[in-house]
Amino acid sequence: MTDRAIPPPYPPPHAGEGRVGARPPLRVRLALRDLDAVTLLALPAILFVAALFVYPFLYGFVLSFKPKAGDWLANYRKFFSDPFLYDTIGATLWLAVPATLINVLLSIPVAMRVRRLQRRRFLTTILVVPITLGTVLIAEGLLNYLGPQGWFNRSLALLGFGPVPLVHNYTGVMLSLIMSGFPFTFLLTLSYITGIDPSLEQAASTLGAKARARFWHIILPLLAQGLAINLCLSFVQTFSVFPSAVLLGSPAGATRVISIAAYQAAYEQYDYSMASTVAMIMGFVQLAVVTLILSARALVYRGAVGGGKG
Repeated sequence: MTDRAIPPPYPPPHAGEGRVGARPPLRVRLALRDLDAVTLLALPAILFVAALFVYPFLYGFVLSFKPKAGDWLANYRKFFSDPFLYDTIGATLWLAVPATLINVLLSIPVAMRVRRLQRRRFLTTILVVPITLGTVLIAEGLLNYLGPQGWFNRSLALLGFGPVPLVHNYTGVMLSLIMSGFPFTFLLTLSYITGIDPSLEQAASTLGAKARARFWHIILPLLAQGLAINLCLSFVQTFSVFPSAVLLGSPAGATRVISIAAYQAAYEQYDYSMASTVAMIMGFVQLAVVTLILSARALVYRGAVGGGKG
């Protein structure tokens, strides 16, 4: 045995590393806040959204409080004091709400039927074709088919019936919104329904549950969260209707929607401040309806939103 000291198994810490309360490196602190190199991959998308949405929204919001004449609330007072302007909110809701409900409710039975078909991809492709056409082409097609000299009214004339006014009114715009919006809602509903585990229905069936009971007590509760998102997206899409209201509706009458009021303020009156005001009101109405839908979804089902496969 010698009197030499036994070296420690680990090298001594550097100065400051062994002190209690020493700050960790910056990289560690950022990682604890979920900010690492992988998170930085989302930076281009954030900048893209900020450039194309956040900045234009803030610019339009500030511009709405800079009217050509009057104080900073003059544009909003003008909008809500003129029936020709504030009636556009009701006209737009009268189009958007029924079209949204029809598209979403119709997509549920169609999606439930399509998910059981063997050639689901082929049928889905056919149903999605209107998305590729666009609203302007759909409107032109409806004018040629349902117009006064269209195929439909000509066929009625051969049968001895008079022409049916289906364009340049409320009906024409509604048909266009349904044709252009249904494929979108159908795809969303189909994705939600196919994500539900079939074994849940099979288990209920073995216990004697009928098809209607399985839908109301299993399918619908699991679809509630997805249908709420579907309703929100479909409503925002239909509320911003513009080409259909101009081509198939009556822009100065029953289908004078709020987007037409914004267009006229910007490009006919050259009052960009008033146009920004109309756009802000349009956005606030959409936000109010979306908030109402998301708040009401808890009334349908409270519980786990899962139920997917696997």
